[in-house]
Amino acid sequence: MTRRSGIICAGNWIVDIVHEIDHWPQESDLVRIGRQNKDIGGGAANVISALAKLETGLPLWPMGAIGADDFGQYVLARCQERGLPTHLLTQKPDIATAHTHVMSVPGKTRTFFYQGGANDSLSIEDFAPDVFKAHTARIFYLGYLTLLAELDRITRDGTPQAATVLARASAAGMMTCVDLVSIDRPDFASIIAAALPHIDYLILNEVELARASGQPEPTSGQAPGDQDLISMAATLTELGVKQAVIVHCPQKALWVGADGQVISSPITPLQSEDIASSLGAGDCFCAGVLYGLHESWTPLRALELGHAVARASLRGVTATEAVPNMSELTGPTDRQQRGISRHMM
Repeated sequence: MTRRSGIICAGNWIVDIVHEIDHWPQESDLVRIGRQNKDIGGGAANVISALAKLETGLPLWPMGAIGADDFGQYVLARCQERGLPTHLLTQKPDIATAHTHVMSVPGKTRTFFYQGGANDSLSIEDFAPDVFKAHTARIFYLGYLTLLAELDRITRDGTPQAATVLARASAAGMMTCVDLVSIDRPDFASIIAAALPHIDYLILNEVELARASGQPEPTSGQAPGDQDLISMAATLTELGVKQAVIVHCPQKALWVGADGQVISSPITPLQSEDIASSLGAGDCFCAGVLYGLHESWTPLRALELGHAVARASLRGVTATEAVPNMSELTGPTDRQQRGISRHMM
């Protein structure tokens, strides 16, 4: 592992068109769009964009599928602007690049209207073993499992294609990290369960945690109790997660290790008037944590960097436009642990 460096970010590549509105309308009503922005989005795009904006110097490789259309050219252009290579982004003819219309109410909610396009066609054939052998990345990130139609598809042997992709990354010597999306589908838990034995670190929010572990979802707006989150996360480590389940909520983050270690890190919230949009905040948290994992930081320090990157992202309308470089981030360090609890399961 010490000879490896860099992160491959694979999975969803989306063009986000973000419409800022002042309230959510009733059915058949009209609401004015106050501002409109466009950027690349989705798990892979947001995580790698945040990492690029942190300017850490790590090698970064985007990986996924886009269409041979205007949106596809936009994705390539945005990657090139951020200094990212594009040779692992496959352009697929006659398939639209995935895109989302995001309705964002500042300081409140955002709602997504999603067209899956090329993301839905991403399959195991796009992740040949030779591709992994040719790269010396330390981390292979996949996001979002459960929003990649072909990779989510359960094969005859009872596993999703994503499990084979993760197994290939592991066999090549990479650490595997997987992120989820809050989508309501009946096979959510079964898709994840089949992939868990091939995942080193699973990063998800409290809603996804409940769905993945088969438990009732938390009441909207209420902070889930630590013990409930720990119990659900422990279920996933028992089912196969090799290193840790990392849960992020609006109020806190939890690290639940397969070795029984639990670390809770609370979040200092921004005032609602300081939040332009929460779009992509979870992905930015993930980017901070991935950097910490890459650098072998303590779990607490990795969670704190995740918080800092996510807080910065909230000040921008698109997912990563407000993320600064690493030197400009502020946040607690390992020596400032007020309010941090550590205990064993």
